Amino acid sequence: MSVHYQYINAEQGTKTTIPDSLERLVKRHGTPLLIFDADVVRQQYCALINALPEVTPHYAVKALPFSPALKILHGEGASFDIASSGEISMAERLGISAKQCIHTHPVKKTEEVEKALAWGCRQFVFDNSHELTKLAHYKNSVKLLLRISFPNPYARVNLSYKFGCTVEEALPLMEQAKALGLNVNGLSFHVGSQITDPERYVSAIKTCKKIWEQAKTLKLAPLEILDIGGGFPVDYTAPVAGINDFCAQIRAALHSFPQAQFISEPGRFLVASAMHSISTVVGIAQREGRPWYYLDEGLYGCFSGQLFDKAEYPLAIPAKRLLQPKEPSVLAGPTCDSIDIIRDGIELPQLREGDLIIAGGMGAYSWAHATEFNHIPRTQIVVINDIEPLPSTGTEY
Repeated sequence: MSVHYQYINAEQGTKTTIPDSLERLVKRHGTPLLIFDADVVRQQYCALINALPEVTPHYAVKALPFSPALKILHGEGASFDIASSGEISMAERLGISAKQCIHTHPVKKTEEVEKALAWGCRQFVFDNSHELTKLAHYKNSVKLLLRISFPNPYARVNLSYKFGCTVEEALPLMEQAKALGLNVNGLSFHVGSQITDPERYVSAIKTCKKIWEQAKTLKLAPLEILDIGGGFPVDYTAPVAGINDFCAQIRAALHSFPQAQFISEPGRFLVASAMHSISTVVGIAQREGRPWYYLDEGLYGCFSGQLFDKAEYPLAIPAKRLLQPKEPSVLAGPTCDSIDIIRDGIELPQLREGDLIIAGGMGAYSWAHATEFNHIPRTQIVVINDIEPLPSTGTEY
């Protein structure tokens, strides 16, 4: 008899679903377990292409550096955003062409640049004068996108805090690049992670348009590419706007932009909803009048996204438990560290040892952050709904 599960911290309308094959997969593989749904990745990629038909998505590998994810997106025709030598090696092993990739890290070691060039990647990003001096040694080989900073306090992660030049610095940096013989062929920006207001993109596009036109007037660079970054929102514990409606203002802004090649760097949007975590209640205790439920997955594992990505994942428990009264409880992870608390004060009915806890939206910045602290192995990933057989465990970057 199948056990039904119900979300306890997600608003009605959240789109995350629980795979029908859950019990079979748990029986076969045990827990903790991650279920990666290939169909969801394809659906998300198709939705983004339809929402922004003039923009070429470059999947941000850092969101989920899992070989089957890259294979699926490669099969769909995606390009890739890589930011390290390790990600280059992964793409190379999978047969992804360097011509489909851009290297988006604004600050790179010389060895990183040389590895990318040896592979065949020519498109890089910069945002400061020192980086230009470094890249001048490769002026006959590299093309550069200048990353502009657009700080956004409303983003889940403000990606203009660490990288991006100010608007005022843009033209002087392009002048320096020209003096060094470097080819700046475009502009880029990232307005932040999990954005809910498309006006942030619109404002950035309008500002880039002004810089673009000034640079062309001053003959500073043969600009060709505008990279609008990532940050497109997905459902977690509350529903967000559909991607087509969300992108309506972005489409309009791009239509008024000078002729250019438009690209983006989606990560979360493509993979977040494609993965579920399944963990088991392995221990129960009463501490200071509250029940504590210890799971075999925690903050040092796939719930690391709560620390690094400020994520709150929708959690589901056996629906039959919800017939019982709730009380403030604690969900704790499996390590010996007291920081390893998944939820403190969450209202839960009485759970039992062996109950399964399901977390949705775990595809982005969760497994990618996970460690093997306490010598607990990283969680196994099982791929479902794929066209051809793929590795069932995620052990390589």
